[in-house]
Amino acid sequence: MLKSRTREAEGSGNALDELAREDAGSRAQFLKIAGGAGAAGALAIFMAACGGDDEEPSGGGASGGSSGGGGAKASKGDLAIVNYALTLEYLEADFYQQVLDSGEVKDKKVGEVAMEISENEQEHVEALKATVEQLGGTPAKKPQTNFEDVLAGGEKMILETAAAVENLGAAAYLGQAGNIKSPEILAAALSIHTVEARHAAVLNQVIGKSIVPDGPFAKPATMDEVLKMVKPFIKA
Repeated sequence: MLKSRTREAEGSGNALDELAREDAGSRAQFLKIAGGAGAAGALAIFMAACGGDDEEPSGGGASGGSSGGGGAKASKGDLAIVNYALTLEYLEADFYQQVLDSGEVKDKKVGEVAMEISENEQEHVEALKATVEQLGGTPAKKPQTNFEDVLAGGEKMILETAAAVENLGAAAYLGQAGNIKSPEILAAALSIHTVEARHAAVLNQVIGKSIVPDGPFAKPATMDEVLKMVKPFIKA
């Protein structure tokens, strides 16, 4: 019975199952590469080495095709999810840069946290852009943002917005995990998701809320829900 269930699981094609069966040596090699190449370079190298799933070649909304550099492939759905994540990371990175430029955060320790998070978000942007390009697609364009009202509200509103944005980012990645077909892209997405969740936990604590606002099990957010929430921060 146990063997039968194991064979059934192995044949299910679920990306989480496939990820769990990935060779441990391959994961160790990726971590070694990541330690010396930086986020963008490591992720691009990882995708080039692993390829993707066997779906049709990715594209930036047109005919698609594999990239000339690595020949990696991904389904159109996976590529759309990566670009969706890139759009969210653009917003986060721009938000933190504007916060730091504004000088509204007076507390030194909070400012240091904001600086570290800002650097993380920019790394996420570069990594996701490199991934889209490696897959032969066209990275989503950076949107024009509108955080004037938040910045005008002072430090309290800034920190509350930062916490809301990070919680939303973590929920957004979690919401797409079940839709990703490629184990490699899933691994990349989860590596960013866990960092977003840590950002959220720290900021939740700063504003006096629980580090786990949803309790022991995080709640995912759909793409429609996330885009509706960030719409006020994007200029038409």
